[in-house]
Amino acid sequence: MTKPVDVFWYLPTQGDERYLGTEEGRRKPTFAYLKQITQAVDSLGFGGMLLGTGTKLDPLTVATALIGATERLKFLVAARPSIMTPALWARMTASFDELSNGRILLNIVTGASTEQLEADGIFANHDERYEITDEFLTIWRSLMRGDVTTFAGKHLRIKNGRQQIKPVQKPYPPIYFGGSSPAALEVAGKHVDVYLSWGEPPALVKEKIDAVREIAASHGRTVRFGIRLHVIARATDGEAYAAANELIKHVSSDTIDAAQAAYAASESEGQRRMASLHGGKRDNLYIHPNLWAGVGLVRGGAGTTLVGSGESIARLMGEYTDLGMDTFVLSGYPSLEEAYACAEYVFPHINLQKPDSSPFNAHPVPAGRFGYPNSVSHSLNPSPVPKDAAIR
Repeated sequence: MTKPVDVFWYLPTQGDERYLGTEEGRRKPTFAYLKQITQAVDSLGFGGMLLGTGTKLDPLTVATALIGATERLKFLVAARPSIMTPALWARMTASFDELSNGRILLNIVTGASTEQLEADGIFANHDERYEITDEFLTIWRSLMRGDVTTFAGKHLRIKNGRQQIKPVQKPYPPIYFGGSSPAALEVAGKHVDVYLSWGEPPALVKEKIDAVREIAASHGRTVRFGIRLHVIARATDGEAYAAANELIKHVSSDTIDAAQAAYAASESEGQRRMASLHGGKRDNLYIHPNLWAGVGLVRGGAGTTLVGSGESIARLMGEYTDLGMDTFVLSGYPSLEEAYACAEYVFPHINLQKPDSSPFNAHPVPAGRFGYPNSVSHSLNPSPVPKDAAIR
């Protein structure tokens, strides 16, 4: 892969797992464990850390606690526009940016579950939530640029708003965002800096990239692109396929059926697209060479995994970079061990963005444990999946 890429890791603030579908080997999200993962990721050369939202530990609180435990890692912090005013979030974002010397990124999560949002006191349907997100980002961006902001929308209002704290990153910390519905794509094209897709096969991802580019162009903008995936990297493809099988060895048919029923009730277009990749069945989980949908059998959200040797994974990553993607947000089970495996097996075969040359990072960084990787060219003919690799 010749194009430089940013690679982020996910922090499991909901707890970590060794096997899906069982409590065996499960790890609680203690601060000591989260700090251990974060410091490993910081030292290994990852560019950032994603902290998700929901009913787990609050992402901004966790990220703030980890500033002093890290040297240069960016924190991609999730925020729900509907449960916080843009003015308050502007102060919090700018404060973190100042305290961390420019190390916050904003991950906007509109929310797919009416039930979850109602539990937070928010009563809005799917399209209304994206209207709120649109208005939220209109106000937030204006405040963060230093404008005196007056805005009266359908859902949000502000009069003579001023942001007293100036962010380190100009004009404001970059906005990341994902969503597959028409309403989501419109928000992406109008507002965001990086559009994140869940890990669909390259041909399906291209459809969304093309749509966002067209919408962005209509607003006189350009957008960068990234993708959210899990990863299982090993010395050989065979070892990686075996590790994938091991991850879901405790998953029962009843567990799959219950999970798929819950996902079918989701309002998320992205979740619908994820579920359609495997149909809740074990017999065809390799949906593209080295792209495995097994996690999506029992986990919502990002449900696909890069599986293979470092070389094979780098080739598949190359297919995505050829579409225009430059950011990979990865995770693994368990998080700590898989972060090391990813750095050991994958990083030597990709052109990892050096933090000192990243458009979002002003901090030069010494080489991590495995050093900066070499650039290698990639083939568009990924290694085939063995016939016996499917989960049966």
